[in-house]
Amino acid sequence: KALEELRGSLYNELRTSEGAKRQQQRFCGPVVAMTFNFFVAVGIILTNKLVMGRVGFNFPIFLTLLHYAVSWLLLAIFKTLSWLPVSPPAKTTPSSSIFLLGAIMAFASGLANTSLKYNSVGFYQMAKIAVTPTIVLAEFVLFRKTISFKKVLALGAVSAGVAVATVTDLQFNAFGACIALAWIVPSAINKILWSSLQQQANWTALALMWKTTPITIFFLLALMPWLDPPGVLLFKWDINNSCAILSSALLGFLLQWSGALALGATSATSHVVLGQFKTCVILVGGYILLDSDPGLVSLSGAVFALAGMSVYTSLNLKESKDGSNKQIPVQTPVSKTKTSENGSEESTVIKTTNDV
Repeated sequence: KALEELRGSLYNELRTSEGAKRQQQRFCGPVVAMTFNFFVAVGIILTNKLVMGRVGFNFPIFLTLLHYAVSWLLLAIFKTLSWLPVSPPAKTTPSSSIFLLGAIMAFASGLANTSLKYNSVGFYQMAKIAVTPTIVLAEFVLFRKTISFKKVLALGAVSAGVAVATVTDLQFNAFGACIALAWIVPSAINKILWSSLQQQANWTALALMWKTTPITIFFLLALMPWLDPPGVLLFKWDINNSCAILSSALLGFLLQWSGALALGATSATSHVVLGQFKTCVILVGGYILLDSDPGLVSLSGAVFALAGMSVYTSLNLKESKDGSNKQIPVQTPVSKTKTSENGSEESTVIKTTNDV
């Protein structure tokens, strides 16, 4: 009987969507997920600068397509080896939600790389600032989700600081501006859907990537003739160039995975704030470590933004702690067994993680 109970427990933990979700939450909490995403994002920025600059691969949509194609291949290998987490039952998530997420992800990722190609870094960051209020507005319209006035002030400080930090690199390009504006709404909706499906429908990051990646690849193929210049087949595909592009594709898989983990562990707004934190850290770090001189105005804006991010993070942690305290009952019946108490604690931890 004990062996059967152990077998049933292991099955629930490893071969059900609920168990897979618990494992993801147990080993990849908010701090781990956001740290993972931060370092991968910095790495892929440097790699993509190498690919689009020194290598001269000026095909942003096709580069994004390669990222997702490599991701789909790796996920297929994981599935063959039974390493891929189990997906929730089909009846729990409408197929239209999966299709919509895959399509929006193609536009969000493809337009982001295209915007980075045609715009300066400053204008690209200014466009990213607009994603934050778009997410707040969309979450209110779709889920009636509101945020406190203190958080609004903190996010306003973050946006103002990033704007000041990047204003020295602000260069306007009409086509690039149109691409940036077209990217804002898909980017916001993409983050909201990734976060809500993981937190409310027991999806894990890898399982959701497996379902949506083929749809994303299809829409990227449709975008290529419109946004990429001709001549991708005439590119010099030697060993060095191919290795650099493959490295970017592998980092693209890690970026998608880490971003999904961060969205599942926190929220869409927190993920955007993390991206702005990355920009400010690179700016301040370059001044301290590499003797770069972005100017007093840019440094002041970056420090102001980092202060706003610290306040926003502390408010999130305080709300999470308050939510955890509210879930603890005032009186605990004496008849509860040790196992049931552990179970209550586990469910409290999971709920707290989702609220961060």
